[in-house]
Amino acid sequence: MNNYSVRGIPDKALLIGVKLSCENSPWSVEDSLDELVDLADTAGVVVEARLFQNLDKPVPATFIGSGKIDEARELVDRLEINTVIFDDELLPGQQRNLEKAFGDEVNVIDRTALILDIFAQHAHSREGKLQVELAQYEYRLPRLTGMWVHLARQAGGKAGGGLGGVGVRGPGETQLEVDRRLIQKKIQALKQELRELKKQRHEQRKNRGREKMPVAALVGYTNAGKSSLLKSLSGSDVYIEDKLFATLDPKTRRVNLPSGAPILITDTVGFIKKLPHHLVAAFGSTLEGISEADFVLHVLDVAHPMVVTHRKTTEDVLATLGVDHEKMIRVWNKIDLLEEHSVPFHNSQSDIYLSAREEKGCDKLLELLENRLEASMEEVALFLPYSQTGWFQSIQDKGRILKQEYRDTGIEIQALLPLYLKNSLREFIVVGV
Repeated sequence: MNNYSVRGIPDKALLIGVKLSCENSPWSVEDSLDELVDLADTAGVVVEARLFQNLDKPVPATFIGSGKIDEARELVDRLEINTVIFDDELLPGQQRNLEKAFGDEVNVIDRTALILDIFAQHAHSREGKLQVELAQYEYRLPRLTGMWVHLARQAGGKAGGGLGGVGVRGPGETQLEVDRRLIQKKIQALKQELRELKKQRHEQRKNRGREKMPVAALVGYTNAGKSSLLKSLSGSDVYIEDKLFATLDPKTRRVNLPSGAPILITDTVGFIKKLPHHLVAAFGSTLEGISEADFVLHVLDVAHPMVVTHRKTTEDVLATLGVDHEKMIRVWNKIDLLEEHSVPFHNSQSDIYLSAREEKGCDKLLELLENRLEASMEEVALFLPYSQTGWFQSIQDKGRILKQEYRDTGIEIQALLPLYLKNSLREFIVVGV
């Protein structure tokens, strides 16, 4: 059950959005609230009503105007709503003022808190849990003040032996300082543990050496069908549910290309509009796998009315991660949901149309990956001593042997090799062709 439910009863929520006149976004406020409904549903929250307001800029103290707050309070009372969710990240001061306006019986949260709650529900690996916990602490740290300000006021500033002015050294302030130090220490400990996990991953990759295979990372807007595609390509069980962020922890499966050569395909966290910066930072160690991959498969829900906007949102995040555009292959998924012959985009050498659910077109994607790998291969001449013939299988599986001759002390091989394998075999290269 999510953090905002009481005694097992699902929360009843009011959603509030703001459309800024200065904002140049392809998203309408209605579209953004539609997505917030899906997020709330994923968190187990029942949406009873929604409001939005057009503003030149957010109201500094309360984000929305006083008239809209009165309208929202009337809905909260009439519909017995216990949660108000804002579609943007609230400043700590705005959240405190809104909590006062709606009263103690109503939770006031923002889009970031909702996404953090969903991530907490769906993180299962040790690293995933650590990353979510780090993001939650970093989100909560600047919001601590409101928890203790009422105690500081009651103390008159001098309770507990404080020597400062009014409200400076009361018990609330003392507790606030303690909590802040504890959370800061916790954040540092989490960052250190994540650094250790990152170091272990790098060591594991280095130690795998001979087993290294090309890697394709699945990326895309959440619910675009990445997990379904991984299941179709690999034939293995992958958890699939029609909800946002149904899967959070990266999953990697070995897939055979048409020639039989193996490739690793990794499913990564889905992107979303207004993805909280806390999460982007906390998931840095996971997201770095995208930039390190040989290929980036950008999966899009071709039947979604906002697919073009989803594409831009995802590719903007990929650009901030430094992902090489040349690595990208766009995979337009869910063509089974389109009317026949209604594919709305032009094909290019980096575009594949398929249905992961019906396993239609997946073979075309594997052929494209193989062609890309072959195009990057280099022809080399090797002399492999008989004491090192364990490499022969790797050359046969992951490259293409053009010629081989057995000599007294080893095998002369002429082959096409992917760059990563050529680098692993550098000590056996006789002549680069």
